[in-house]
Amino acid sequence: MPQNEAGEHIERELLILTRNRETSTPRGVRGGGPLDRSAYVLLSRLEAQGPMSIPDFVDAFGFAPSTFTRQTSALLRDGLVERTLDPEGGVARKFRITAEGLARLAEQREVFVDGISGVIADWPAERRERFIADLRQFNTDVERVSGRSWPRPMAGDR
Repeated sequence: MPQNEAGEHIERELLILTRNRETSTPRGVRGGGPLDRSAYVLLSRLEAQGPMSIPDFVDAFGFAPSTFTRQTSALLRDGLVERTLDPEGGVARKFRITAEGLARLAEQREVFVDGISGVIADWPAERRERFIADLRQFNTDVERVSGRSWPRPMAGDR
């Protein structure tokens, strides 16, 4: 299959994957309902990387500072992040995930993982491993091209 045609197929499947994820947002998550997609992504990044400033978010995601000002304001209001001094001694204030933010993130992640686990329940182990490896390779290639990586746990961690 030619590269452009493959790109069209992948784009379509990623669109459907995103839609399926969005329509399977967990119901009945404690404390204010499910996290919206942007809150889930930002909290996941804070969990993986540690405290971040608005410029750190801009560098990590490539969106305008106003986007992160708006999103972090909502997270602060909901008690999911707190402002803290830069642990490395810088002058910028950073956002750190709170215990409540970690709990809500973990709860919602568990619902997502349970849903995904149900979908792949009948897959043989080697197919699951191949799918994970292909997905990881695709994501690391996107990160290489974009210049924006996502922190991953060390081998053996989660």
